[in-house]
Amino acid sequence: MVDKVLAIVNGNELTERDLEYTISKFPPERRGMFSTEAGKKQLLDQMVSFELIYLYGKENNLDKEESYIASLKNAEKEILTQVSISKVLKDAEVTDEEANKYYNEHKGEFKKGALATTKHILVDSEEKALDIKNEIDGGLSFEDAAKKYSSCPSKEKGGDLGEFPRGAMVKEFENAAFSLPIGSVSSPVKTQFGYHLILVTERKDDNASSFEEVKGTICNNLLQQKQSQIYFDKIEELKRIYNVEMK
Repeated sequence: MVDKVLAIVNGNELTERDLEYTISKFPPERRGMFSTEAGKKQLLDQMVSFELIYLYGKENNLDKEESYIASLKNAEKEILTQVSISKVLKDAEVTDEEANKYYNEHKGEFKKGALATTKHILVDSEEKALDIKNEIDGGLSFEDAAKKYSSCPSKEKGGDLGEFPRGAMVKEFENAAFSLPIGSVSSPVKTQFGYHLILVTERKDDNASSFEEVKGTICNNLLQQKQSQIYFDKIEELKRIYNVEMK
């Protein structure tokens, strides 16, 4: 594939590959601003400006000044340090066996709270709620009653609120959701929103997340621990090789 030349500054070509490389150095959340032709042109203009300033610096021997030489040495030191750290840590890895072992020994760290799945009907009076409950007891399905009477937007889904943990609902609703027998319709429950008839369709007690759900987190944490240990071990080794005096 031909690398298209986008600009030439004093004989130096700036190509599409140069532009894409420059874009890649921006944080991911900022790269989108260069997805349009206008964005790319703006960046290319900036690259041309930098080339011109670079030429100005060369022409005026600014690369011979002490401030430049000092900055260059600092940059070289930082780059070499980062390259060295990468080399020291490159062999650190976490196996599936190590991750699985950690999971089995620390399942308590991955507990999920209890969850309740409910449907509800919301009305503005206890009397109306009792009348609706009588209709349900008489054979009207909860879902049809919700669609017919509920003032909550969930009525379109038969009153279905889905699954939620403790703390997601107001206290009165939560108490009912986590104590009602599954499949039975509650008596009217008063909250700040009105009166609810609640049907609990499923409830899950506290349980641990599966290994697959948390494998990525475990591997990342174990890798960081390994890298930290390797790094500090290498520092201790180097202290024995090179003279260090703390003043």
